[in-house]
Amino acid sequence: MKQKKSNSRENWNTIIRLIKYMKKSSLFFGVAVILAIAGTVMQVYSPKLLGDATTTIFNGIKSGSGIDFNRLGVLLFIVAALYAGVCLTSFLQQRLMVVVSQKTVYTLRNELKAKMNQVPVSFFDKNSNGNLMSVAINDVDNIMTNLQQSLIDLLAGSVLVIGFFCMMLSISPLLTVLSCIMVPGSLIVMKLFTKRTQKQNRTYFSQLGELNGQIEETYQGFSVIKSFNSEGRALDDFKAVNTKMYESGWKAKFLGGNMMPCMTLVQNIVYILIAVVGAVNVISGAVVIGDMQAFLQYSTQFSQPLLQFSQTWNSILSMLASVRRVFDLLDAEEMAGYESAFPNESGSNAKIVFDCVNFSYTEKPLMRGFSLSVQNGQTVAIVGHTGAGKTTLINLLERFYEIQGGSIRIDGTDIRNLDRQALRRRTGMVLQDTWLFSGTIYDNIRFGNDNASEEQVYAAAKAAFADDFIRKLPDGYNTVLDEEAGNISQGQRQLITIARAFLRNPEILILDEATSNVDSRTEWIIQSAMKKLLKGRTSFVVAHRLSTIYDADQIIVMDKGNIVETGTHKQLLALNGTYADIYNSQFAQISA
Repeated sequence: MKQKKSNSRENWNTIIRLIKYMKKSSLFFGVAVILAIAGTVMQVYSPKLLGDATTTIFNGIKSGSGIDFNRLGVLLFIVAALYAGVCLTSFLQQRLMVVVSQKTVYTLRNELKAKMNQVPVSFFDKNSNGNLMSVAINDVDNIMTNLQQSLIDLLAGSVLVIGFFCMMLSISPLLTVLSCIMVPGSLIVMKLFTKRTQKQNRTYFSQLGELNGQIEETYQGFSVIKSFNSEGRALDDFKAVNTKMYESGWKAKFLGGNMMPCMTLVQNIVYILIAVVGAVNVISGAVVIGDMQAFLQYSTQFSQPLLQFSQTWNSILSMLASVRRVFDLLDAEEMAGYESAFPNESGSNAKIVFDCVNFSYTEKPLMRGFSLSVQNGQTVAIVGHTGAGKTTLINLLERFYEIQGGSIRIDGTDIRNLDRQALRRRTGMVLQDTWLFSGTIYDNIRFGNDNASEEQVYAAAKAAFADDFIRKLPDGYNTVLDEEAGNISQGQRQLITIARAFLRNPEILILDEATSNVDSRTEWIIQSAMKKLLKGRTSFVVAHRLSTIYDADQIIVMDKGNIVETGTHKQLLALNGTYADIYNSQFAQISA
């Protein structure tokens, strides 16, 4: 019982919160509500006038005095006007609700996009890209489709039921009591189907997100799947997710669709009872024939809102499943903010200081009391086996993750006292995985500095040794990169990212495995570009290939989140420790 009350409360809270997103179009929504009520009132009054017209004809024929065509004409004219009014109000409210629904989802999309810029990097570690895309596209589209009609249908249906009930009560209380039998019958049917339908809708949209993620991964890794002859396995994985989605999908639609036939059965049974009792009342003279006609019409239409309500409620349940998925993202924990400032250190000569830093991704600590001091203009290379904490150090410096103890200072200022955007404006990154968007090469380089002039873009490309190959392309700097920049080589992509970093002109530079995916000749070109880029900047170079860091001012060797060795290349070789083991293993591989 508590669970049912909780679900009901959650549904209403979700609807109320969604309505708040409609405040920007509250005027349009208010007018649509008024039009819906007006159209409903006209629809309620029409059967009564038609019944009066029937009574006029019947009485004229029965009395032998002839039909009063003047009264009949007036009645029919009013009925025609009311039907035209219903048509007009329906058209206008539909037009207004299109605007309302579009503006609402426009606001939701903007908030979702803004929210994704506020969540920590760990959020994307826990949520697949396919699921996030499904929420932003499929769920928002589902909200728009159902919002356009569902709320107005719900309101209009409620007004219709009240109006029809009042008109039927004025004609015959006894017949009205019989008509009301369908209300509890319909509610019982809805209660039987609602919970199961809602559960299947949630499962369906969850599986839809998983399916999107699976398809995205398959397409991105298509060449790998082909090379390992894993098409069958990928197809089996797809079929497994697709089967789960099929099961939940047909159950949701089947359960939701069966509400209407079951409620129609209840309506037909009640209609037979009304017809039999009503005929007896007409014969006895308790009810005039015109009112009986109107009542039968009312009783039929009285059940229509209830029948329509089952369909509307099914749509609302589907919409609520999508709304909750959207709100779950909007309610996700944002990047940490701090109410009070952290102590800075004045008079420090070091550019960057890691002071007793503690950090862990899980309950198991990765860094405990990690300390490092980097002087201005110094190049620090970071080496170590996989999982040693090299990339973690960079993530903490960029505040992609927040430290859990100690402090990190730049020029004596704790980075937690800096705005994240201000902090990242001071840094530039060249990563192992090159990211270039679909657009021209010129735009991709200029991404590093939106205010850069054309000459500065060209100069950055020349400094990165990218200008030569760019100008040899058919369209030069206006060459449009396709999806994942597949129309240029990996090395060329890396040179473009280095040009972007040149254009950014950061005071702190981070190179994370920037040459690990290229051949030796391209590596030499990239290293030449990086040497120019590193000059005069404080920089961190994460590398597996030790040949790229021989000239580093300081090399730190990390293991399990701690510094185990530090020094220059020659000093570390002389220690004959971890660094020497890594170096000798690479040399042995090359010799072999």
